[in-house]
Amino acid sequence: MAEQRKKMTLPMLFKKVADGKPITWLTCYDYPTAYLQEQAGVDMILVGDSLGMTMLGFDSTLPVPMDDMIRHTAAVRRGAPTAWVIGDLPYMSYQPSVESAIRNAGRFMAETGCDSIKIEGGAEMADRIYGITKAGIPAMGHLGLTPQSVSSLGGFKLQGKGAVQAKKIIDDAKALEEAGAFCILLELVPDRVCQLITERANNCIIMSLGSGPHAHGQLLIYHDAFALYPKFKPRMAKVFADAGKVIREGLESYVKEVSDKTFPQPENWFGMTDEEYNELKKML
Repeated sequence: MAEQRKKMTLPMLFKKVADGKPITWLTCYDYPTAYLQEQAGVDMILVGDSLGMTMLGFDSTLPVPMDDMIRHTAAVRRGAPTAWVIGDLPYMSYQPSVESAIRNAGRFMAETGCDSIKIEGGAEMADRIYGITKAGIPAMGHLGLTPQSVSSLGGFKLQGKGAVQAKKIIDDAKALEEAGAFCILLELVPDRVCQLITERANNCIIMSLGSGPHAHGQLLIYHDAFALYPKFKPRMAKVFADAGKVIREGLESYVKEVSDKTFPQPENWFGMTDEEYNELKKML
């Protein structure tokens, strides 16, 4: 199916929204996984700085440098040539100034071939979104649980439970939209807050990660959806296939078969003719 698929574009994403068709979105960090997601027809792929946790084993996203994000995003682009690929600007690559945001967003586009970038933060980051989009780079916002700010948010937990905090998220969404964000990810906010933001959105795609069904589409962390992240299983994740179990059982079989010498079998190695072998022995 993927061979016939046209390259996903912004007009195609907005047409899905206009037609009431939910957008599918997953994280991805490497070439083989990107290839599988491309074959499955996933609309958008996020190379998230969550790779710090899912791929590199850190306890947060903060240690991930720009170079790691570039390397992983370029690999995903090669595996998924037609999906809309979003690169996550990592911690402190855009917070210091509008100029740093534009420079690093431009580097992302130039060195990876991705289609857009994502930054975290509300109204205080609107000038970054504005600067990036004015430079001709599609920019996405991220509100609610923003992992780069998890220390100040008090941990990985629901944001916007109270009316005052919910109003702030709604105001932030409007500020990002007015600054030119083509899309906003709402992570771990109450479903009705997500619904209000989606209903009020004007020419801006609203995506949900653990924020209910009322957005224009859904994002899941790939490693959560396929039971590949051992540290915890978030409530917002549905396990669509227990790949972790399959891989673990395969690894155990490998260890057993090598240990009891049932692997390899003749079909797993290569020989040489008796004539060449005898010639070799003479040479020795």
